[in-house]
This record gives sequence, C-alpha cells and structure tokens, in this order.
Amino acid sequence: MITHRKMNMRDIPAGLSLCRAAGWNQLARDWELFLQLNSEGCFVAIDDNRLRKSVIKMLNEVRKTQPVNAIHQQATISKRASIGHGNYIDIDVTIAPGSKVGNYCILNAKATIGVESILGNFVQIGAGAQINPGVTIEDEAFIGSGVVVVSGVTIGKGARVGAGSVVIASVGAGETVFGNPAAQLKK
Repeated sequence: MITHRKMNMRDIPAGLSLCRAAGWNQLARDWELFLQLNSEGCFVAIDDNRLRKSVIKMLNEVRKTQPVNAIHQQATISKRASIGHGNYIDIDVTIAPGSKVGNYCILNAKATIGVESILGNFVQIGAGAQINPGVTIEDEAFIGSGVVVVSGVTIGKGARVGAGSVVIASVGAGETVFGNPAAQLKK
C-alpha cells in the first residue's frame, strides 16, 4: 500500500537535508539514523535525479523501506490523478485530472501538471513550471524553474530543459535545451 500524507515542511526530519558533499559511508549512516527515527517509511528529496536514484537503490539494500509521498498540505491534486510512490510534492503544486506522476519524482513549488500529462520515474519539475495538457515527460528528465511546455510535447529520457525555457517541440532523450523557443545546446 502506498501512503500519501499531507504535511508541513517543519514536520520533515532534518536528516533529509543531505548534501552531495557527504561521502557514501556517511550518507549510509545518516540514512540508517533517519530510518530508525521514521518507521513509517521515507522519501528522498535530493535534487540530482541520478544521485537520488543511487541513494534509493542504496536504501533498499541497507534496509527495505516503504516509500511514502510527502505532499504539502497546500498542494492540489485531482482525485482523478494517479500518483506513484516516493514523491515529493511541494506547496501550491497543481496536478490536473487524468495526469500520472511516476515514482520518486520531485515537483517544486507552484508547478502545474496539466490534464492527461504523464511524468515518468525520477522526474524533477522546477518551481513555477507549467506542464500543459497531454505532455509526456520520460524517466529522469529535468525541467527547470519557470519552464512552459506546450501541449502534446514529449520530453525524452534524461533530457534537461533550462530555466525559463518555452518548449514548443519534443525533446530527444539525453538532450539539453534552453531558450524561447527552446533549442538544443550546441556541442
């Protein structure tokens, strides 16, 4: 069973604020301590998608935990939306009917997920981003703050969209785009 619970940010144990500078051994000890304090389960809110995926894998090896969703009490989620597990959904996030959010995603403050949009696993959506209806965002994609993604667009696996961009065409897997309209970063 997946647990959803609305909470104030002050209710989240300080142990969740892990920095990238921590070595893996220290990270494991920090998580062990956190898991001892939180028997209900956990979520991981590390902003780097690949690091978050590694930490979750490590957590599952150290101790099997039930992933929970941390959903801010002022987030608005349609009863007809589908939410996976292990997600962090911040203040004033709106998730419209028919939308699907995968597992271990981070949706930052004031992000909007439009009707029938699909987010894969380990997706991160920046603050104030607007994902319009019918958008598909594949696994491990990163959408920066203030981004607008127009209807019907697909953002490929591992793609990155720079802050403030306006995405009017699909973005391929692993591509980095930015600007208005968003264009691929030249190598």
